[in-house]
Amino acid sequence: MFIMKRKSIYSGVFLIVLILAGCGSSNLTVSKSKITGPRNIILFIGDGMGVAQVYAGITLSNQTFSLEKFPYSGFSKTYSANNYITDSAAGGTAIACGTKTNNGMIGVGPDSSSVSSILEIAHKNGLATGVVSTSSITHATPASFVAHNAGRGNYEDIAKDFLKGTVDVFIGGGADNFRARKDSVDLTAKLKEQGFSVVYTLDELKNTNSKKIAGLLAKFHMPTELEGRGDALKHMTMKAIETLSKNKNGFFLMVEGSMIDFGCHAKDFNYAESEMLDLNEAIDAARDYAASDGNTLIVVTADHETGGLTLNGGSMKEHKVTEPKFSGGEHTAVMVPIFSYGPDAEKFSGIHENTFFLNQFLNYFNIK
Repeated sequence: MFIMKRKSIYSGVFLIVLILAGCGSSNLTVSKSKITGPRNIILFIGDGMGVAQVYAGITLSNQTFSLEKFPYSGFSKTYSANNYITDSAAGGTAIACGTKTNNGMIGVGPDSSSVSSILEIAHKNGLATGVVSTSSITHATPASFVAHNAGRGNYEDIAKDFLKGTVDVFIGGGADNFRARKDSVDLTAKLKEQGFSVVYTLDELKNTNSKKIAGLLAKFHMPTELEGRGDALKHMTMKAIETLSKNKNGFFLMVEGSMIDFGCHAKDFNYAESEMLDLNEAIDAARDYAASDGNTLIVVTADHETGGLTLNGGSMKEHKVTEPKFSGGEHTAVMVPIFSYGPDAEKFSGIHENTFFLNQFLNYFNIK
């Protein structure tokens, strides 16, 4: 009798579990079905941004740091194909193309054969694409999403790859690589023939309504935040989003905060953190867009950490760091953070190789 009752109880519990499981599955389906419009990805790369750079930004910020509003976080392992410590070319290529390559190589494998980037694949599948950077747009990280070259310093050759039709909006520095070239070819004339609005100032950028924009806002790198760049990166990012979102199929956008790395190379804490705070403002503006849109995934990560920054004193109440120290002025091998927000954001938590981003992005876009 006791055995029969126990079996009956177990059967009832099992039935309840099945019902709850069914409800859970139904809820998951409903959650997925909320993505009814075009799917968008905005990828932010803080060049040289490690955990210490982020925490210093949190400390210095007078308001809630944008990355604290991201529900998921993880880490990325950054080593390259030929070195325990990656450079930006190999690090950018791993993120963009899902391939480990040698330091100094952009958009190619260790054997120098071209590998497709998420931007190129997205464009081939009808999505709008863009890259934004405070450095020259031909610099290692942004170039990794557009170009294919065994030498990251071949800036004029890299510039030619921006005319191949895979990127709709690119905004940053690097005008001289397009106009003041050794071969005397003005690539901006060819860009205009392809339908690009070529602009050279932030005001011109804000005022163009073109669906294709080449924003060449400095001869090489843009001014630093300490030199008075202001909130240009936020405006560059939002203009790119405004333009790319006109595509009914969705978009992929990569935004780089380049000069966190520059400041850490210089072992200049104020330089690095002013750039960290500036990137955070651009992230915050994009997160507001994603919150209202509902179909936009935002991922924030780094290609590597620079400087071996440690924080040895400070005050959260006073928003200050009193004893920042760099162990050196070069890249380090430590893991870098990942923050994610929006649909499928949970898939970016945990510890990953830096090559894992590509497949996650393709899955999100439903691209096989």
